[in-house]
Amino acid sequence: MKIAILSGKGGTGKTTVASNLSINIPGCIAIDTDVEEPNLHIFLKPEIEKNNIVTKEYPVIDSSKCNLCGKCGNFCRYNAIIPAKDQVVVFKELCHDCGGCKIVCPKEAISYKKRVIGSIYSGISECGIPVKYGELNIGEISGVKIIKDLKKSVEREKIVIIDSPPGTSCSTVAAVENSDYAIIVSEPTPFGVSDMKMVVEMLREMKIPFGVVVNKSGIGDNEIYEYCNSESLEILLEIPYSEDVARLYASGTTFSIKFPKYEKIFYNLFQKVKSEIIKEA
Repeated sequence: MKIAILSGKGGTGKTTVASNLSINIPGCIAIDTDVEEPNLHIFLKPEIEKNNIVTKEYPVIDSSKCNLCGKCGNFCRYNAIIPAKDQVVVFKELCHDCGGCKIVCPKEAISYKKRVIGSIYSGISECGIPVKYGELNIGEISGVKIIKDLKKSVEREKIVIIDSPPGTSCSTVAAVENSDYAIIVSEPTPFGVSDMKMVVEMLREMKIPFGVVVNKSGIGDNEIYEYCNSESLEILLEIPYSEDVARLYASGTTFSIKFPKYEKIFYNLFQKVKSEIIKEA
């Protein structure tokens, strides 16, 4: 059972929901796929036991074989390999490691080398929950490879909570792909609703069932409720705005630990999601 937590933009409470949900579900594992800026570990505080580097391959040209035919450059949609007048120029940071340029090369002039793009960290949280998160090296363009490796490492787990990147980028698609259910976290503001609409469209295109959690309810207007009603979207939970919760968040504390009433609230959220997954199966 894979449950993805995502949002249209950063700062809506995605990690807040992911952390509080995971510590109240027996037998789950939590992963943070927001590899450009992971922060789930700040709240769950795992003791890191393992650090695996993640590598990508990039093309290397044997100039003694290459005839500058240009087929590799014509194939690469990311412009990672460009045949020039006297040589083939490779931009290894742009390479998506698909292997296509080697396949189309008629002279077998292309081989590959590996380079490190980031790491995957694993540990056990203070609450005894297994936690994994990816971290993309500074200057790298895409973290999709790390996200896929991270998800592959937990594919046999029974319950996986996925803290996804915000927005609708390639990284977000990679994070939520093949999820059994998605929880959209949004704040009741015009910006929150506007960005949420793009996520709704993406999930519908991917045919992933989803519901909505309204975080910081009470600070905005009624637009989010009107939108959810017009689109027949289920609001799974509302979390009222609270200065006490905000203070705990700022200190890196998962608030359901300090406010026990939320333990049952998040457990009930999981049960509601679980019933939706069973219904869709």
